Formats: sequence, structure tokens, C-alpha cells
Amino acid sequence: MDAHYFLGNMFSAEGGNLKKAKFHFETAAMAGHEVARYMLGFMDAEEGKDARAVKHWIIAASAGNQHAMHQLREFFKEGIVNRNTIDSTLTAYNNSCAEMRSEARDICIRLETRRLEMGAI
Repeated sequence: MDAHYFLGNMFSAEGGNLKKAKFHFETAAMAGHEVARYMLGFMDAEEGKDARAVKHWIIAASAGNQHAMHQLREFFKEGIVNRNTIDSTLTAYNNSCAEMRSEARDICIRLETRRLEMGAI
């Protein structure tokens, strides 16, 4: 799973082979790699496939991926995602995060949230 994710990153690098990148991200995502799932959503959004992007981000956010939840919130603000979808995904996201909660993780989340608020991803 991790190897496919890293291969996806390698192939998606600037000027890379996006077809191969997508294959490796899909393989990793099917094995449960939430960041690969987020990346598939990002790639679909770039291609204008908003509905597919939302599906990927819902799965990733439900597994606790903060970046996917952030993208869903942005799509909600733009009117692409409805209230029911954002509410149910946020509940799943919070439940997933609660299961993984620790003091060290809370510190990491606060730092990542500040970084996102500053506009960096």
C-alpha cells in the first residue's frame, strides 16, 4: 500500500506520468491508504470531475484525513457539497479522529490546522 502511494507521488511529480500516478494511487487507496484516496480526489477535481472528487474525499475524511475534510469544506462553501453530506462526513471524521486521539496527535493537528489556515497545503 505504501509502495504504491510513493510510486504515485513519484509519477505525479512535475511533468510526470499522471496515468501511472493514478494507477498507483488507486491501488494504494483500494488497500486503505487514506492519503492516496485524497490524492485521487485532488486529481479528479483538477480534471473537473467534482462528483468523483467528493466521493474520494468523503472516504478519506471518514478515515480521518484532515486535508480531505478541508477540501470538502471548501466545496461546501462553493455550493458543490450539500449540508447533509458535510454533516455526515464531519461526524465520521470526528469519530475516526476520536478513535486515534492522543496528546501528541492533538499537538500535530493544531500545528497542521494553523498551517492550513495560513493557506499552505
